[in-house]
Amino acid sequence: MRLSLRFKTTCILSLSLILLIFICWYCNEKLLIVYYQENKISSLCDTYVEVNEFVNSGETMDITSYVHGMDLIETSHSANIYIISSKTLKYIYPLELDVNRNSLSLSDRFRRITKALKDYFIGTEMSMSGNKIEMLENNNVYSVNKFYDYEVNSYFIDLIGNLENNDIIFIRTSFENIEESVSISSNFLALLGISVIALGSIIMFIFSSRFTKPINELSEISDQMSMLNFEKKYNGKRKDEIGELGGSINKLSEKLQLTITELKAANIELMKDIKDKNEVDEMRREFLSNVSHELKTPLAIIMGYAEGLKENIDDNPEDRNYYCDVIIDETKKMDSLVKKLLSLNEIEFGENKIDMKRFDIVELCRSIISSFTVLAKNTDVTITMRQEEPIFVWADENLVEEVIVNYLSNAVNHVDDKKVIDVSFTEADGTVRVRVFNSGENIPEDELENIWIKFYKVDKARTREYGGNGIGLSIVKAIMSQHKRECGVINHDEGVEFWFELDSKKE
Repeated sequence: MRLSLRFKTTCILSLSLILLIFICWYCNEKLLIVYYQENKISSLCDTYVEVNEFVNSGETMDITSYVHGMDLIETSHSANIYIISSKTLKYIYPLELDVNRNSLSLSDRFRRITKALKDYFIGTEMSMSGNKIEMLENNNVYSVNKFYDYEVNSYFIDLIGNLENNDIIFIRTSFENIEESVSISSNFLALLGISVIALGSIIMFIFSSRFTKPINELSEISDQMSMLNFEKKYNGKRKDEIGELGGSINKLSEKLQLTITELKAANIELMKDIKDKNEVDEMRREFLSNVSHELKTPLAIIMGYAEGLKENIDDNPEDRNYYCDVIIDETKKMDSLVKKLLSLNEIEFGENKIDMKRFDIVELCRSIISSFTVLAKNTDVTITMRQEEPIFVWADENLVEEVIVNYLSNAVNHVDDKKVIDVSFTEADGTVRVRVFNSGENIPEDELENIWIKFYKVDKARTREYGGNGIGLSIVKAIMSQHKRECGVINHDEGVEFWFELDSKKE
């Protein structure tokens, strides 16, 4: 069975209270009498010292002053003092009487005092009177005794001894029936203890909620944290240990939330890496398949024509030269493919270093267009560029040249009967966009994103016709990614536009 902390706290505090009250009751029952007796003895000893000093200082004192001083000592110590001359055996204080005198005219108090003195000094009536004497303390100057007077059925604590002037001093203080008082006190303490325990338990049970309520709240927060819910916080204003614990749990919640968030982000990144790895593996397999496919045809052609030459299938010199031209042509295509693959590999894996510098992009395009003039004339293609003013950009000039060459080669190979290729520039917000437009058929919209993939060919038959291998646009994409710039393609009504952007800021 689950016991609540509130119930346990109330039980522990109630038991502690019961134990404390029992200890108080036990001390009252067993030790109060001893304490009371020791207190009386100490009071008598102090009275003796004070009387002795007073008597020694009052040798020239008149009787009135002497009596007044002794009265004050008696009152302050609640004791009866009797001083008897050692020479005459008469009372010096409180009045002059003969100790041996046994007159009925004496007051009852003096009679009993006189009898007690006889019991102490003479002892003739001890067996007859029935009075009991118990010595409590004794030294060379005085003795302290517990005296039971059967006539009044009471105990007294008596001090009897000698002053420094050899007079006899007798000091008596009443020793009340402390046993009865202790019994009454113990009963009262027991009743009071029961009441205090009952009331205290109720109060503790009510006020313990001030401690258990925030603990229950903290327990609820920890349960929510175990379910990865970190929204609930401790909002108490306590300045004690519970408040510090609440603050610590809030800090723990925040750190756990941050850690779990970081773990989730790391997990997402890990899943992304795994996905990228799978994609890379898939691309590697596809790459090997594409390379094998691209090399398969030229290798087969080369092997077939080489075997024909070796076996002298045709002795005609023109046919033999044709065989050699085919072999050379296929070899050049393979060489071009290998060089492009090596270049793409260097760019994608960052093995080449970008040589950033500022140059005139218009002049670079003009120079590349000039190199295409012979090819353009042979195919009746018109390449136009209306930009005359220089435009300076920041980039790797050699890599940008490769981008432009790929765009122009692609445009020349896909231009239609209109034979129009146009190179243009636009500049805005520190960025230059270079456009290469060729008239011709549009690229299907669902193919626009795929043309940048290695070995991807929209029209495989036509690509094979001019010797394309689907690597050029992949190189363009890699170069622009390395420059952290964008490139793309746009279909127009009369043709297709390829573009890329470069930074033209002076700083």
